[in-house]
Amino acid sequence: MKVYFCGSIRGGRDDAHLYLRIVQKLQSYGTVLTEHVSSAELTDRGEDAVAAGDKFIHDRDVSWLQQSDVVVAEVTQPSLGVGYELGRAIDMKKKIFCLFRPSSGRRLSAMIRGADDGVLFVVKDYSEDEVENVLEEFFNKLKRT
Repeated sequence: MKVYFCGSIRGGRDDAHLYLRIVQKLQSYGTVLTEHVSSAELTDRGEDAVAAGDKFIHDRDVSWLQQSDVVVAEVTQPSLGVGYELGRAIDMKKKIFCLFRPSSGRRLSAMIRGADDGVLFVVKDYSEDEVENVLEEFFNKLKRT
């Protein structure tokens, strides 16, 4: 299984420690195409070191999105990029699982929460201490369908 993980990069890296836990758990289900999102060395400047620039990043990531079997997004930290990726994934008819932590004090965008159809697009409120269990529950259900 190929998993595309979405998390904020240029929108803020406050949750990078959590992204690492998520990616490590996702790796037990298959190949995580975007494991770099969880790197502690990646700052909110993004992949500025990529000589080919933003177009290269966009095209590479859209290609990975096309290759993926499932998309998992941590959506607590608002991110234009994550929102864009989710929109593209919807158009590609990908199975999408969004994770949101209400304890952050933020309110999830109505465009994300309202897209939850319980089948192709699922939003799950969770707390940080239960992230691995929430992912396990989702992937167990995914295997049964």
